[in-house]
Amino acid sequence: MIPFNFDYYKPNTLTDAINLYTELDSMGKSPIYYGGGTEFISMARVHNVHTKAVIDIKGIPECNIHVLKNTKLTIGSAITLTNIAIKNHFPLLSRTVKRIADHTIQDKITLGGNLAGTIIYKESLLPLMVANANIVLEGINGSRTVPIMDVFCKEMNISKEELIVQVIIDERYLNLPSLHVKRTKNEKIDYPLITLVALVDQGKINIAFSGLSDFPFRTKLLEDILNDESFSKDERIKKFINNIPYKILDDLAGSSEYRKFMLNVMLNETLENLQEAL
Repeated sequence: MIPFNFDYYKPNTLTDAINLYTELDSMGKSPIYYGGGTEFISMARVHNVHTKAVIDIKGIPECNIHVLKNTKLTIGSAITLTNIAIKNHFPLLSRTVKRIADHTIQDKITLGGNLAGTIIYKESLLPLMVANANIVLEGINGSRTVPIMDVFCKEMNISKEELIVQVIIDERYLNLPSLHVKRTKNEKIDYPLITLVALVDQGKINIAFSGLSDFPFRTKLLEDILNDESFSKDERIKKFINNIPYKILDDLAGSSEYRKFMLNVMLNETLENLQEAL
C-alpha cells in the first residue's frame, strides 16, 4: 500500500499531459509522469518518493507506438519491456530488457520508466546509446527530437515538465553484429555488477556500460582505445580500464577492484566474440 494520498489523472493527448503537469506543479503538487509504475510504487512504499499528483501517460497514442516503418523503429515510452522483447525488432535491445527484473515485472516496466526513473542502472538505455538513437520529447515549447547521447549525460537532462514520448532507431542498426553481457552478484535476475552492450558499426565497436559507475555511459575516448588495432588486445584492454573517466562503483555488489577484474574478462569476451565482424 502507498502510504499517502494523491490525485490521479489520465490524459488522452500530449498537450493535455503537459498542461496538467504545468498546472499541478504551479499548485505545489510535485506531479510525476506514470507509465508502468513499478518504481513509483516500490519507492513510495518505503517513503523514498512523494507526490500529490500522478499523470498516467498510457492513454496517449504517441506513447504507445511500436512500429518499424520507413527505415525507422519507433518505440513509445509506454511500451513495456515484455512487448519490446516479444516483437524483437532490435535484438540487442530485446536481449538487454530480458535481463531487467523478472518476467512478471517486465510486463509492467515501460521503456520510458526505465529511462527516466531514479534507479541508476537504466539498462535499456545502453542499446539506444550504441545505436545512436534519437529521443522524442514533449514540453511546454512543443516537441523536439534530439540524439539520446545529447540528452543523457550522467542523468536525463530534460526540463522537469518534459515527457519522454518515443525513441527512434535507424533501421540500419537493428541487425548489426552485437553483444550483451551482464554479470550480477548472485542471481541471473538482479541489478548489474556490470552490464555491457556492444555493437559493430562500420568496422568499429560502439560500447556502453551500466553498473560500472553510478550512471550508464558511453564515451568516444574508450571506444577509440578499444578500436586501436595498433596495440595488442591485452594492451588495449589495460589502457581502456586505466582510462575510465568516471569513478568505478565500490558497493555491496562488488568492490571497484573486482569490477575492474570482471571488466577485463568481459572486454576479452567482447573482442573475441565480435572479432569476425570487425
